[in-house]
Amino acid sequence: MLNVGLLGAGRIAGVHATAISTNPGSRLVAISDINQAAAEKLAAQYGAEARSTDAVLSDPAIDAVLIATSTDTHSDLIERATAAGKAVLCEKPVDLSLARARACEKAAAQTGRPVMIGFNRRFDPNFAAVKAAADRGEIGKTELLSITSFDPAPPPVAYIKVSGGLFRDMMIHDFDMANFIMGATPHSVSAVGSSIVDPEIGAAGDVDTAVVTLSYPDGRIAVIKNSRRAVYGYDQRLELLGSEGLLQAQNMLENTVVKSTTSGVTGAKPTYFFLERYMPAYAAEWAAFVAAVTDGAALPVTLQDGVAALAMAEAAAQLLANGHPVTLESVLA
Repeated sequence: MLNVGLLGAGRIAGVHATAISTNPGSRLVAISDINQAAAEKLAAQYGAEARSTDAVLSDPAIDAVLIATSTDTHSDLIERATAAGKAVLCEKPVDLSLARARACEKAAAQTGRPVMIGFNRRFDPNFAAVKAAADRGEIGKTELLSITSFDPAPPPVAYIKVSGGLFRDMMIHDFDMANFIMGATPHSVSAVGSSIVDPEIGAAGDVDTAVVTLSYPDGRIAVIKNSRRAVYGYDQRLELLGSEGLLQAQNMLENTVVKSTTSGVTGAKPTYFFLERYMPAYAAEWAAFVAAVTDGAALPVTLQDGVAALAMAEAAAQLLANGHPVTLESVLA
């Protein structure tokens, strides 16, 4: 049984609390948050204790921590937790600063403790099935990947200002998905972006609509499309073209009812947002973490994967600033 401390008591922490508590191999022992009342409320809901972060990290009976705090605390908490001998699953991104994330990677590696980054979409059964089929060679050599990721509505501008921007906060999931599906990191990154959904987002220094092209050394290409607004719901699709065919993962719909009349054929919209769309993926992600920690198997997503995705986000942001394609090598130099 893996005894777990949860750092954070916000919305995403609640999702993780469910995953931890419902997994037969883990037990949620304690929850901490800077908002003591929030920690107490969530702890009471799941039969855990509300403690300080220091108390969670210093408790030798806690084997692992799940970090679901604000992004600017992630690197520090990963370092503290691994130094205390804990296994770690941390929400994305590792940090808003690539340099800080790389320093964290180095420090955590010296402890030898496992660190997994929460790119939950790898564990979505549809995306995972595309990856498995591609790896089996069912469409020959993969050549062109297209990822569509549109949110139903933009977040508050107050969130935008502290999020790190669309590339580090939103598209970072898609950067990791591209690395996952293609089995490699790209050589170069090019991007275009604008603020056409909400001018206040532009005024805050961010974009809300962007397209990124990833070029691989072997000639393969991946295209990522992001928008902060899709009025019909949470649009999450993937298409992979190969030399012998095509693999597609379509949207999850609110229901499977299709109405056909003389007026036309209509069906349900995509599920509204990530909580509806990815709950099974969060559970599968946690199950994979528990299995890796308790069985000693390799982690399915590593801290290195988190740094790689952040480097791609940094490259895209640099390109918008200077107007020239950016190589990953130059960003990591």
